[in-house]
Amino acid sequence: MMDILKAKTFEERMDILNETVAPFTERAAHNDSERKFPFENFNELKAINYPALTIPKEYGGAGISLSELLRYQEAISRADGSTGLSIGWHMGIVQDLGETGKWEESVLEALFDDIKARGALINNCATEKQTGSPTRGGKPSTTARKVGDSWVIDGRKSFTSMAPVLDYFNVTAVIEETGEVGYFLIPRSADGIAIDETWDSVAMTGTGSHDLVLTNVHVEEKALVEISVPGKKQPAGWLLHIPACYLGIAQAAQDYAIRFAQEYSPNSLNGPIIELPNVKQKIGQIELELQRARHFLYSVAKQWDESDDEQRSQMAAELGAVKVAVTNSAVDIVDLAMRVAGAHSLSEKSPLQRYYRDVRAGLHNPPMEDMLIPSLADFAIGKAKSKQPVK
Repeated sequence: MMDILKAKTFEERMDILNETVAPFTERAAHNDSERKFPFENFNELKAINYPALTIPKEYGGAGISLSELLRYQEAISRADGSTGLSIGWHMGIVQDLGETGKWEESVLEALFDDIKARGALINNCATEKQTGSPTRGGKPSTTARKVGDSWVIDGRKSFTSMAPVLDYFNVTAVIEETGEVGYFLIPRSADGIAIDETWDSVAMTGTGSHDLVLTNVHVEEKALVEISVPGKKQPAGWLLHIPACYLGIAQAAQDYAIRFAQEYSPNSLNGPIIELPNVKQKIGQIELELQRARHFLYSVAKQWDESDDEQRSQMAAELGAVKVAVTNSAVDIVDLAMRVAGAHSLSEKSPLQRYYRDVRAGLHNPPMEDMLIPSLADFAIGKAKSKQPVK
């Protein structure tokens, strides 16, 4: 059995991952049309110990860098975007916990041990229908009240990606006694946990982002793992798994467009359409967008890897800009790939129509463009004020 944790080099790990995800591509079309969650994909990622890759070395993981994680996430998403985006949340959260150590040591150690032992999966559960995305500042309506030495949680969360296979739900709730917003780590085994299968999106159908329903859920005192302090949210490099996912889908769209153009030869031509100047023009435009997006993504990831905590705290503008730029590039790339394939791209048999739906989901992952652009303006104006005038 292959074990990605035992591989010594990036190349060895990538070979193991590429071999593992190869069947994901074929399953993606079936899972999408049947609206099935890709259980097999997750079982196979667990079988090679992929979920433990971002656990720090001192806890028995590989402690990989952000740049390396993004390469793997791009590869998974190239095979199946839904699987890539879903597992990316777990991988990034675990990496962030390892780097920041912001939870109590005993809680972190127990979580990491469970991930190593059985590939346990975690995701944050913060979005609610009433409040929308937590990045817009809404307070959760989910509540936590203290009863003796336990917490009792009640509420409903939406967009709970990987809901069918999650082992831990990191849930935001307002603490009734103080009005503070806390994060509560709740195991799937807790009484009162239910999944309401509400996910009906036409994009990323395989993420299983159903509603999480919490009814009179009792958890121990140490389940409160973190207090969210308004205005103190630090930039999160791990969220670059989002643009890495959409870059992977865009790469898959280029792969398909080139194959199609090499093979499609209408009888009005003497050869395949790939010889046509207008088709080459579109493929060249795709390559230009891919190179630009890839270099932007990985240069900022490298900057994150090489920065200390103080420098990372100043990187919000770059991180947000990468997400928006790469996602917009992915949308444009899939559009160009569809223009190469023409009406064939709209066939249910073509993966391009799935890529088209999936990349558009990225427009609604955080940070959203309408929030980022004004903050970039503030960033630019702030920089200009601090500079000396040109003489």
